[in-house]
Amino acid sequence: MITITREFISEIYQPIALDTHKGIQGHVLLIGGSYGKIGSVCLSSKAALKSGCGLVTALVPKCGYEIVQIAIPEVMVITDEADEFMEQIQYNFKADAIGIGMGMGHERQIQVAFHYFLKTNEIPLVVDADALNILSMNKDWIALVPKRSILTPHPKELERLIGPWQTVDEKLEKTMQLSLKMDCVIVVKGAPTLIVDGSTIYKNTTGNPALATAGSGDVLTGIITSLVAQKYSSLHAAILGVFLHGLAADIALPETGYQSFIASDIIGYLGKAFLSLDK
Repeated sequence: MITITREFISEIYQPIALDTHKGIQGHVLLIGGSYGKIGSVCLSSKAALKSGCGLVTALVPKCGYEIVQIAIPEVMVITDEADEFMEQIQYNFKADAIGIGMGMGHERQIQVAFHYFLKTNEIPLVVDADALNILSMNKDWIALVPKRSILTPHPKELERLIGPWQTVDEKLEKTMQLSLKMDCVIVVKGAPTLIVDGSTIYKNTTGNPALATAGSGDVLTGIITSLVAQKYSSLHAAILGVFLHGLAADIALPETGYQSFIASDIIGYLGKAFLSLDK
């Protein structure tokens, strides 16, 4: 198991070029949301922008249009014709990275739409939340996930994918087997969070119990997807994203405490987390 230290991060972190512009910083597409859960996409979208990508488009059901436009004016929004949850996944531009699943739901219509999307999409994905749950309900679709995608399951989502385990070693063995089978990177959320890439496991060293709060995973998906759009490899995007996510919480904690920390605070302290890497 490889420990993710600041020295390790310094070797993969890429400072922003002084002559860059939004057109070459990467365009992120985030797909998700349903009635009552549009906030998940708002969190992912803002986290993506605050992690350095140049453009973010959110694809949501019609009920989310005004919410996202008002909540994050910097984000572009496209909508499905369906109102409460998406029945189609369609867009007409080339995204540099795609995150999918946050608050998406798992109604039959969205399952059909997700299946068609998997059959037609070729670029690696960041797969989270309900997209993971849909895969666990339709395990033969796992073969359709592009190689070098990143899966970000919390413990229950991981169990649905790989089955129950009795020991930590058994959990890790089953996770490595899935990573090898899919040729993907798996972010095993927890304390500590682990990143599994085939038979290699990386252990994160940042973060604290304040991260056990609603929306924390949505923020992580936005950060990682943004880094992929900025041309980090899948493995490096996962490692750096998890490190920054935890580091922002560590920086925030003296000011927020555990109880008053919310997922938006991760986004609010990302700037200081990046500045600490620049030093």
